[in-house]
Amino acid sequence: MLIDSLTRIIQLVLADLGLDTVNLKGPYVDFTDDSRFGDLTTNIALRLSKSLKKPPVAVASDIVNCIKKHLAEDVTGKYMQEVRIEGAGFINFYLSDAYFYEQLKEILIKKGDFARVDLGQGTRCLLEFVSANPTGPLSVAHARQAAVGDVLAHILTFLGYKVHREYYLNDEGNQINILGESIQLRLKELAGEKVDFPENHYQGEYIYDIAREIKDKGLKIEDFSEYGVEYILAIIRKELEDFGVGFDCWYSQRSLRESGKIEGALEFLRKNGFIYEEDKATWFASKQFGDDKDRVVIKSDGAYTYLAPDIAYHQDKYKRGFSQLINLWGPDHHGYVNRLKASVRALGADPDSLTIIIVQLASIFRQGKLVQMSTRRGEYITLREVLNEVGRDAARFFLLARRTSSHLDFDLEVAKKQTPENPVYYVQYAHARISSILRASKTKIDVDRLDLTTLKEKAEMALIKQLCQFFPTLNVCLKTQDPYLLTVYLQEVAEAFHKFYDQHRVLGQDEMITQSRLALIEATRITIACALELLGIGRPEHM
Repeated sequence: MLIDSLTRIIQLVLADLGLDTVNLKGPYVDFTDDSRFGDLTTNIALRLSKSLKKPPVAVASDIVNCIKKHLAEDVTGKYMQEVRIEGAGFINFYLSDAYFYEQLKEILIKKGDFARVDLGQGTRCLLEFVSANPTGPLSVAHARQAAVGDVLAHILTFLGYKVHREYYLNDEGNQINILGESIQLRLKELAGEKVDFPENHYQGEYIYDIAREIKDKGLKIEDFSEYGVEYILAIIRKELEDFGVGFDCWYSQRSLRESGKIEGALEFLRKNGFIYEEDKATWFASKQFGDDKDRVVIKSDGAYTYLAPDIAYHQDKYKRGFSQLINLWGPDHHGYVNRLKASVRALGADPDSLTIIIVQLASIFRQGKLVQMSTRRGEYITLREVLNEVGRDAARFFLLARRTSSHLDFDLEVAKKQTPENPVYYVQYAHARISSILRASKTKIDVDRLDLTTLKEKAEMALIKQLCQFFPTLNVCLKTQDPYLLTVYLQEVAEAFHKFYDQHRVLGQDEMITQSRLALIEATRITIACALELLGIGRPEHM
């Protein structure tokens, strides 16, 4: 990768100049946000300015002079058109067209693998996501977590990680007991009894559905909670399957407890001096590991808190050989992050090996009005309703279309439109449009005979440069652990293609120009198709 070569050159330059870079973190070289300021840029001069007590432009001047010497001796130099110092001291690199033509050929040759870089090198990664309590159908908030987790798994796998997808099933405890009680009470109502239904019980219509099935089939139920869990879990599995989301393992909390692993984890902490007794309860000394206070793991009545099985569960993840753990949680778990991080430290694991991503909630708008939701009362838009109303492709795209750290507004009416206003339609239409042109051309692209220098128009070069941003976009998704940017990238590629096609004919031109433009749109189709596949979204050839 050119960006890696430039980074290596800058590191050599800084060493030549005797500059201390020990405390410099982050990328040395990055892509520019605005093509008016080159293709690549580095702010290294601004970052060194304070410690050197020199103006950034002066620091940049010294660095650029050395960079040019190295470029003259390095293969990277043949792609460099110009190196400029601009603004407050940014060093901007302007690449030659030859570089972009070469990248375009790479796409045509490698096809869907052109941006596949083995960054993970086989690192075993456990990605835990959704993990909603089996007390009701999945809400749109759970659906957002499902979309984010699934696409993140696709990206990690594409970049060389061995990803294991896991759903942690909280199939015991107070909420599960309340589920069983809710079913029993609805069953009594169906039998004609007058019931005073508690406010804190589950009130959704699905509880009546479970009770009706029991009544209509004349079932003799020994454990209403267990029956309810199995009934709802079947719904959840089917919803996720229809949403295109699968798991390698559904990990049961009940099986975790029955295995004795919770006692084992607490005994490990006890032997290391991190467990103590106070006020008839058992405490984990989490404060010494960065938490704001110590935490109870066994209450005075002998029951485990939520933290106890979570400690055991994460110890088990490491014991299963996973070196990187990623958890996707809802915002109601934000305050839980520090105590789990403390647990990982106490277990002897590297705290940086655990990443906890908080996926913010999603609001649903129908006909311009916010849909009010309450999970307990069963008043919420389910994943199933969204799928039925807008389909899988639109649902996935819209649920990914904002940063996971930002609240998301999902407009159902926009998601159903067959117009450019709907971003997923806009992107898929670009793919279908290109497919149609390629079918009409009936011309096989001969990569070896292409003369891509005929691609000189502004719209042509803008499109090529967008295609070259695919791997950098995936790299940002990896570093931020957020697939949102891929939806933005796809819209930018689609926009660049539509602008090019609106301005320039592909077929019926000079043979060399036609071949080059066919190659350009085929590379565009490959890129769009690959990105859509990572998003788990269809790649239509007709629309």
